[in-house]
Amino acid sequence: MHKFAVAPMMNLTTKHCRYFYRLLSTKAQLWTEMITVKAIINGDKNYLLDFNDCENPLVLQVGGNEPKEMVEAAKIAKKFGYNEININVGCPSNKVKSGNFGACLMLKPNIVAACVKEIKDKVDIKVSVKSRIGVDDLEDYQNLANFVEIIKNSGCNDFIFHARKAWLKGLSPKQNRTLPPLNYDFVYQIKKDFSNLNIVINGGIKDIKESTKHLKHVDGVMLGRAIYNQPYLLADVDNSIYKKNLITISREKVLLKFIKYIQIELKKGQKINSMTRHILGLYHGRKNSKNFKQMLNNKDLKLENIYKWLELKS
Repeated sequence: MHKFAVAPMMNLTTKHCRYFYRLLSTKAQLWTEMITVKAIINGDKNYLLDFNDCENPLVLQVGGNEPKEMVEAAKIAKKFGYNEININVGCPSNKVKSGNFGACLMLKPNIVAACVKEIKDKVDIKVSVKSRIGVDDLEDYQNLANFVEIIKNSGCNDFIFHARKAWLKGLSPKQNRTLPPLNYDFVYQIKKDFSNLNIVINGGIKDIKESTKHLKHVDGVMLGRAIYNQPYLLADVDNSIYKKNLITISREKVLLKFIKYIQIELKKGQKINSMTRHILGLYHGRKNSKNFKQMLNNKDLKLENIYKWLELKS
């Protein structure tokens, strides 16, 4: 289990985004967006699953509730080179609810356990579960412990908890990212009660300093929006979290390396804004951040504009 991970975020943690993050940290675990198992089985597999080797360690997060479909998706993932698949039991979106997976599966731990067991029995790939700490009126600690116990018995040793309850009605998924309040103590207690399991905490963690505090209680931390809005936080992960003694890469060197990536992807037909949208926060907190974002948001953006911006900055 990795000590630090960047959370899966829909429409955000694309392969372009992940390549950018890997330039900042060689050690942080990266995750794909959630992809439904039906899409993996029936859709454009290259489009959905292709990734750059440098993105490893990389986790494929999937959404589904049928053990046989999970196995088929896991076999496909294995062929593409993924060495870990994660079952989403935390997303509260309407699409997920209508498909009867995501957070609503917290109410059906036996289904999650069956999916885990089927994958473990038939595919040589690591399986983890990412969930909330409760759902709707099911919010006491014992229910969470029972959830973990059932899935643990199916062979799952790795759990990631977004430390707030999921509301399947009354709150939008966006609202449910900040409401109801976080309860880190539930996750800490799970680690105490299931000390042999790998437990990762997620939700509301703002920076590396907070991450190190959580690591006193659990095995790993996961940050999402904080990293997307302030990606340069990742530049400190290898030294502060993994105790490496490396020279921290500058924003300018990261940008120059990402430009080379953009050049390659443009030749493949990718649009420049599909890549540069992920680096808007690179200069977050710096006096030139606004100018950087304005430059990238130009609808007629070209690589020359980025080079020119770098020259003016220097």
